Amino acid sequence: MMQEIFLQISLLEWIGVTLAVIQVLLSRVNNPLNYLFGICSVSITMYLMFESKLYAEFTLNIYYLIMSIYGWYFWKFGKEKHETPISYSNKKELCISFLIVSFTFILFYFGLTSFTDSDVPLLDAIISAFAWAGMWLMAKRKIENWLFLNISNAIAIPLMIHKELYLYAVLSLILFIVAASGYFVWKKLLK
Repeated sequence: MMQEIFLQISLLEWIGVTLAVIQVLLSRVNNPLNYLFGICSVSITMYLMFESKLYAEFTLNIYYLIMSIYGWYFWKFGKEKHETPISYSNKKELCISFLIVSFTFILFYFGLTSFTDSDVPLLDAIISAFAWAGMWLMAKRKIENWLFLNISNAIAIPLMIHKELYLYAVLSLILFIVAASGYFVWKKLLK
């Protein structure tokens, strides 16, 4: 059975997941090169998510692409033309994060149920909503990014299994573990 599962995984999925793992490991150790690997991984993932009718995930990856370009620039230069330090979110940033979650969830759920043939609109919308906010916080180098991303990762694992995207399920598990670890690494860097 496991052999059958591995045989049905495409080379493109292997490459996309490998690049994503490298990206998140570089993020964990605070390396801005994570965004360059992310751009390559996201491009592959966009194609695979569209083919699997995970339209919110597809749109999320367009956002990842834009935020990866923005994040790379912000991490490297920020407003003062030097690397932006890691920090905690203030109340305004947390409010914006929850507004991003709420707005994107409503937008995706409505769009998925009204205009697509998605068979998992609720989960697809929730995963994407938390990931949108997490990516925004990561680009701003806010430690809470790991928490928002992990909510998304935890829900993504069973969804990827349901869609028979087994490597992406494994990737979501790896991302969950790395994000938990990343939170504590960044917390230590803040001290």
